[in-house]
Formats: sequence, C-alpha cells, structure tokens
Amino acid sequence: MNKLSKKRVNKRLFFNYIQMLVKSLGGNNARHKSIRGLLFFLISILTNIPTILFSQADSIETKKKFWSNKSISVSYQNGYIFPTNIFLRGQNASVKQLDDYQSLSLRFITQTTGENMWEQLFNYPRWGIGLNISDFNNSIEIGRPIALYAFLNAPFVRWENSSFNYELAFGLSTNWKSFNPVTNQYNVAIGAPFAFFIDAGLNYRFAISKQFDLEAGFSLTHFSNGALKVPNFGINTIAPKLSVIYNLQERPEFIERPMPKFKPHFEWEFSTFAGLKNLVFSEPVQADIIEQYEGLFFPVFGLSATLNRHVSRKSRFGLGANFLYNSTANAQDVAIKAINSDDFDPITGSLGDKTQISLFLSYELVMNRMSLIIQPACYIYRKKTTDQTPIFHQRIGLKYSITDNIFVGITLRDYSFRVSDFIEWSVGYRINGNKK
Repeated sequence: MNKLSKKRVNKRLFFNYIQMLVKSLGGNNARHKSIRGLLFFLISILTNIPTILFSQADSIETKKKFWSNKSISVSYQNGYIFPTNIFLRGQNASVKQLDDYQSLSLRFITQTTGENMWEQLFNYPRWGIGLNISDFNNSIEIGRPIALYAFLNAPFVRWENSSFNYELAFGLSTNWKSFNPVTNQYNVAIGAPFAFFIDAGLNYRFAISKQFDLEAGFSLTHFSNGALKVPNFGINTIAPKLSVIYNLQERPEFIERPMPKFKPHFEWEFSTFAGLKNLVFSEPVQADIIEQYEGLFFPVFGLSATLNRHVSRKSRFGLGANFLYNSTANAQDVAIKAINSDDFDPITGSLGDKTQISLFLSYELVMNRMSLIIQPACYIYRKKTTDQTPIFHQRIGLKYSITDNIFVGITLRDYSFRVSDFIEWSVGYRINGNKK
C-alpha cells in the first residue's frame, strides 16, 4: 500500500472513531444536533490539512520536517456545573438549577523530543493551542462561549505505548451573554463579554495504532474575567474527557542525555505590579440603572518582595511580602456618606486608608522560562471597611523570565478559592544567590 492510500485509510479510521465519539452525545434535540454538526464540520477541515500540505511534490521534505512531531485531536466532555452562585442555583429566567454542560475541544499539538533540557526533565511533554466550544444549556442568558487557549500535557509516568499525564491550559473566551441590569439581569456569573479560560486535569493516553491515540481522563474548568468587570462570580465545572488524537507523522524518537547536577540556591525577587478593579456601588450615587451597575474602575498597584529557595530545576519554594495600594478600600463607605450628593469622590481617603500589607508562602513550578505560581496569603495590615474581602486569600499566576534576571507576570488575586478580586500585571528583577 502506498503512502497516499495509507493516508486515505487513516482518514476513514479517524472518521470511524469520531462517529463513536459522537454517539456518546445521544439524543436528537437541537442542542445535540448543533454540536454534532459542528464536530463533523471541523473534523472534515482538520483531517484534510495533511492532504493539502503534502499534496505538492515540491518541498515535500521541508514540509515533512516542519510537520513532524505534530498531531491534531478532538475532545468531548459532558459534566457538572458547581452551584457556586445564585444564578447557577436557579435564580435565572428558566427558574432551574444549571448543573450540566458539554464542550468540544480541537487541538494542534507538538510533541517534544528532548532537544532542550527542560523537555527531558518533564518527561517529554506535549504542548500546543486549542479551541474550546462550551454549551451550558442556557444560551439565552449565558451564550455559547468559544475559548482560544494554550496548553501543556506532561507525563507523570511514561511507558512504551502509553502515559499517565497531568494537563494545564490557559486562554481567553468570548461569545458570552454577559450581565446587563435591563436585558440580562440574572447572570451574575459573567459580567463581561469575555472571560479567562483556566483548565487543569489528569488523563491516560494510549496508542491504538501507528497514527492514532485515545486519551481518557477528567478536568476542572474555570471561567472568569478576573473581576475586570463585575458581577463576576464565575463558572466552575468538572467533567470526564474523551479524546481522539491523529498523529500527522511517525512517532518521534526521544533524545536522552546525562542531566547536569543542579546546585540549590537562594534568590531574591522584587517586582512592581498594577491593575484595575471594577466596583459596583451598593447604594445609588446619582446614576441611572445602567451607570449604577457599570460601576467605576479603580487603580490598584504595589510592590512585592520574595525570598525563594530554588531547590531543583523544577521547583522554587519561598516566602514574601506584598504592599498594595487599593483605591477601592473605602469607596463603598464614601458612597454611602455621599448619597444624593453631587460632590461624590470615591477615591477620597488617606494613604493609610488604602494601604494593605500581606504575607505569603510561595511555590513555583518552573518549566524552562515559564513558571506557574501558587501563593496562599493573608493580610496583616488593612483598615476595616464595608464589604471587606476575607483575610486569607490566594495569588495564582504565570511568570515568564525574559532573561535570567528580568521577568514579567500575570497573577490573579482571589479569595475562598473561587472568587476573583483583581488581576496584577507585573514586572520584576531577580537576584540570584551564590550557587557554589
């Protein structure tokens, strides 16, 4: 059988697997039919990419090299929505709890081979970009959001034809029907037409042929705009995931080389950050209903200092302090005092009124120049105000090292592990300790 015939057979096999996947949707209602139709449309495009790319005789080796170690996948999920706010619990137009959803995800994947040290260190992970389409069974009030995201899928354990993996994804979603006090007043989950997409999960992947893999697992997904626009109680889901992967070329050989010894050392990190926080006033302040619920945007900014112990190539542990100027700190109190007053200045207040200091523990998962940061924190100084957030909070973010010393980052400050406070955009400088 020649190469062209093999590709045609593989394409037919891919469609057979997709048909099996589609049967899991079940039902003949409009919701399921729309997902099935979209699935077949997108699969027909993706499965024709290799034929289009490799149909020309000229530059075939160049194209083959470019597309080596690449694959495409289709994933389906049907799962549960956590009832974390009144909208999801049933205070909506349908007057029923929103507790189930389904999603379809398409991915373009690169398999690392060990050309760089970090690839071998993380057991030859896969990374790429994906497109996710979600259906929460309430398109009138929520919409059908579409997310574009980047992801990393790395093995805990790898065997000859299979692997047990963890997966992280981060992106941006749109096509929401967001909160509107007149036309969509119940949807307090999503306050803007966009939201961040965060996904984490576990899965088991195994090869079923030379070019096909199956992957089964589950993931937790979070949608939120980081309180850039309130209300923003977010949507959190959990669901099993089934994926079909089509490898565009033969499976690669992994490069393995001796790993240089790592010398643990201390590091100081100093950074400055800034962001915006949207605040909707609980009392009327000389505004109509639209202005009332659009609220005002307040600046937040500050400094952060962290002492880290870089214990391995993968991990940093540390502790630090955060100094924050939060201009929303007493804005509600000022608004209450200024009811029916034309002289309303929500940023009124002394430096002491708006300064907040917190301490935090820090963990970083270091992957080449990228880091995932997790920092449980608590406030040790702040003035008591109306509608104050809890003392204990979390900072979760991503950091990218431009050089060995200079880094930039994005961090979400939240509380109760599910409610966003605001987003910090940061730039910082690292002082490496003695590595001897």
